[in-house]
Amino acid sequence: MTRPARVLCGLILGCFLVGAGPATAAPDSQSLDRVSHDLIFGPPPVRMLAIQQIVEHGEPDAAAVLILAMRFWRDDPTLPAAFEALTGAKVDGWFDGMLWQQAHPEVEPHPSFRDIKLQVFESIDPAFLRFLGGERSLPENLAIRFEEITWGGVRVDGIPSLDNPDLIAADEADYLKDDDLVFGVAINGDARAYPLRIMGWHEMFNDVIGGVPVALAYCTLCGAGILFETDVEGYDETFVFGSSGFLYRSNKLMFDRQTDSLWNQFTGKPVSGPLLDSGIELKIRPVTITSWQDWRESNPETRVLSLETGHLRDYGSGVVYRDYFASPDLMFPVLVDEENLRQKDYVFGIRDVAASKAWPITAFEGGAVINDAVGIRDVVLIGDAATRTVRAYDRDGRTFEATDNADNLAAFDGVWRIGEDALVGPDGTRLARVPGHIAYWFAWDGYLGVESDLYAVAD
Repeated sequence: MTRPARVLCGLILGCFLVGAGPATAAPDSQSLDRVSHDLIFGPPPVRMLAIQQIVEHGEPDAAAVLILAMRFWRDDPTLPAAFEALTGAKVDGWFDGMLWQQAHPEVEPHPSFRDIKLQVFESIDPAFLRFLGGERSLPENLAIRFEEITWGGVRVDGIPSLDNPDLIAADEADYLKDDDLVFGVAINGDARAYPLRIMGWHEMFNDVIGGVPVALAYCTLCGAGILFETDVEGYDETFVFGSSGFLYRSNKLMFDRQTDSLWNQFTGKPVSGPLLDSGIELKIRPVTITSWQDWRESNPETRVLSLETGHLRDYGSGVVYRDYFASPDLMFPVLVDEENLRQKDYVFGIRDVAASKAWPITAFEGGAVINDAVGIRDVVLIGDAATRTVRAYDRDGRTFEATDNADNLAAFDGVWRIGEDALVGPDGTRLARVPGHIAYWFAWDGYLGVESDLYAVAD
């Protein structure tokens, strides 16, 4: 450690070490686990001494345990000072520390960190070890960085999934307002509506729609509800998902109930557990966010979630996550590229075999028809920014235009009808719906793992 760092930490720590006993020598690699345990679980005098010893350790591999401590001892000013002494970086607390950690993947935590963090997780909920206990959290057994997995504030299934939930007819849903937003799904003629005011409390449903087993994984933090098929070739059982209580870069980590593997909610890929190297990537199905009024008018035979979910929640309009949705800020730390869009601007994204693209929701102000492409795939998008509604279809080289009838599009060969699963031409030709979904920009830009094109909205 440099002399200025020693002086800095001595000045700060000296105020807190009264009664803690004399300082001890810097811990060696073997004893850092004891010191880290004291930092997280010890009483104040012991914790202060542990901070001093970690600073004396002098290696940035102890930064991770200081960041962990900042999560639970937020009012302790010695922790950011110790972090600066160790890394040279100034942070205000846990949020900043996590951002630093994401930006410095070259800094690997000391081997003792894993056991300490698992003890923290176990103290919150012993069931967390189902996902990360034993060898599951070793670096070679994870597709994501263990030090960036964070507790989301609830226990396992603390956000309970809705499994084959009760549905009612549209005319029985007197609890819904016309402008309430719903996730609209239609498969093989079976139309369903899942109101966001209910799904925000549950973030997951497992259901069978039109004979197809599906799960809607809704990460409220990243504004994305993604519909996955849950029958996977080569596996006898349909996967059933729940919420683990963990986050990674402000994204929900879901888990399957068959193997307790953790999955990236955004990509539909396992990131830990027995399925890690399985090669599974869940197929995405089309889902629409729209108003209850618009969905009901387009799909009069739709069924909709009943309020009788088996759980006691306030399902009122605009209740769940009200403050978060209204704020430009994130609740959990993640690095964001805001050169083109703000972190919580909504986009509609399509990921194809060899290309991905996102369209800012503002491109659909006042309703819009956009003829575009994702890689070499021609698509047409029909949207309305007011309700976050976007549907995308193959266009097979055609250029489509809006008509006076919102249910139709016009092309050189006539009028095409807009359906939930396809555009239907005057001669019965069908152009398939292209799966896509809404998300906050920070999520789309950060979770795909591949570079995505971004549609340029005209000024």
